Amino acid sequence: MEVIIQPSADDAAALVARIVAARMRLKPDLVLGLATGRTMERVYACLARMHADHSLDFARCRTFNLDEYVGLAPDDPRSYRYYMNAKLFTHINIPRAQTFLPDGMARDLGAECRAYEQRISAAGGIDLQLLGLGVVGHIGFNEPLSAMQSRTREKALTPQTREQNKEMFNGDPERVPHRALTMGVGTILDAREVVMLVTGAAKARILAQAIEGPITAMISATALQLHPNCKVVVDEAAAVHLKGQEYYRWVFEHEPEWEEFRRSET
Repeated sequence: MEVIIQPSADDAAALVARIVAARMRLKPDLVLGLATGRTMERVYACLARMHADHSLDFARCRTFNLDEYVGLAPDDPRSYRYYMNAKLFTHINIPRAQTFLPDGMARDLGAECRAYEQRISAAGGIDLQLLGLGVVGHIGFNEPLSAMQSRTREKALTPQTREQNKEMFNGDPERVPHRALTMGVGTILDAREVVMLVTGAAKARILAQAIEGPITAMISATALQLHPNCKVVVDEAAAVHLKGQEYYRWVFEHEPEWEEFRRSET
């Protein structure tokens, strides 16, 4: 795992977008795992600008989102399909048929989850998975006690998660669905590369537990410590409780793999 500290949330999101763009230029048919939430909106805005201003080409890319609420149709403004269309897909040249999310309206949710895993496998697996970090330390909707080898499945959401996600539901957590379909921790760990973006002081303590604390099923993000190619990009506000800040900064400033990313170009 590598931790990259950036001055601001905008800088952190811009760096993540540049990583995605670099991987796409190397592999135009990249299989990209996507996340939702306010943290990712900055990343998607950067990618849309790169497409418009620098011809970043998504035509051969395929995307798989982490999760979707149970019971929300794709055209529901609160669904993650609607979110992805509005925040990214309508602003880039990716064919809609190459964008995938779990179907929260499926009659047989178990069969839908198994089919989603099969679609990921048929695509050759996920090359680069983007992640945010939830308030209880979850990645996707892998709430506390999610197994480290779990696969895409239906999951009950904690009150804290529903509180965190209330903005899309008129600020009322009681309107947030109680269940969702989510990639499992094991599914996420299968990605060839993982990039987690975390910003803001509200995430500082859980971030420190996730990347510097013990590995535990109570905090699913701690599983990323086991991934051989994981990068965590954070802003200064989120980094305040990290004990290894000095080393993390040194790595970014001196390691050759980060040389191209030390140059601002968004």
